[in-house]
Amino acid sequence: MLVHGVVWDSSSPSLRMFTPDAGFTDIALARGSALGLRVAPGLWCLGHTKVHGPGDRTHVPCRGSSPAERGKQCGACFARDDSRLMHDFHRGTSVPAGLRAYLMQPHWLYVATFANGATKVGTASAPRKWNRLAEQGAVHASYVAHAEDGRVVRVLEDMVTRELGLVQQVRSASKVAGLVEPRAGVELLALNRQHAGRVRELLGGLAMTGYAVVEEEWERPELADLLCTAGAGGRHPYPATFDAGGHGLRVHALSGAIALAGLPDASGNEIEGSFVADLGALKGRKIEFGPHLTEIPALQDSLF
Repeated sequence: MLVHGVVWDSSSPSLRMFTPDAGFTDIALARGSALGLRVAPGLWCLGHTKVHGPGDRTHVPCRGSSPAERGKQCGACFARDDSRLMHDFHRGTSVPAGLRAYLMQPHWLYVATFANGATKVGTASAPRKWNRLAEQGAVHASYVAHAEDGRVVRVLEDMVTRELGLVQQVRSASKVAGLVEPRAGVELLALNRQHAGRVRELLGGLAMTGYAVVEEEWERPELADLLCTAGAGGRHPYPATFDAGGHGLRVHALSGAIALAGLPDASGNEIEGSFVADLGALKGRKIEFGPHLTEIPALQDSLF
């Protein structure tokens, strides 16, 4: 089974899997979910996407089941992928009709703050307003503008980066490190509100049309609360990498694709402490489920 990543539909996250015979299957990641899996070596192409309209897209599997070459795609699938064009649409890049229809729907501009205080500006289409931030793994976030289409919102996004220095991407490794030792929630909330206020002030003074400044805060999923809370018990980085071997975890909380997990031993009892594991690192990996465990004994002395 090929992992396509962690997705959030409504308030329920899942690990999305793909097989040529069965298509997509979602494995629920609720509190208490047990994951036992073995990862095969290698990183594999996820195929490409054809966008037909605002709520209509088709996943096209990689014809050759090829190794990944560019991100999580082979060269051929990368070249055929409609979604790669959306980030340059507002600069005049020609896009297919279906992608244009998707981009011309209303969009939101948001400011998201993560557990270490890193803050970014980003965009979400109207139907993905909440889910986009849930999948990003934000601790606190604010919507700062509602734009009539994806061209306008991306012009605003670039302007915020240029004028205020807010980045448009926070790396997964930074998110994981922040969740091992998160800053105090009240501090992160104040930081997010401060950045959001600066963005609203900038946008409020522009002569542009096609958008409205808004004041609305995003509601974090309850499943993320324990992971995003400072001082919630002893926690450590997950003591293995998801590029090979066996892994066994029990999910206690989930923020984006990052889990706060217990590690069962051979008898099914969890060892002391909790572990922060980036399940997003499984994306593009081929796995098989089973009664697998994370190798623990040689690590305990160094962890504790």
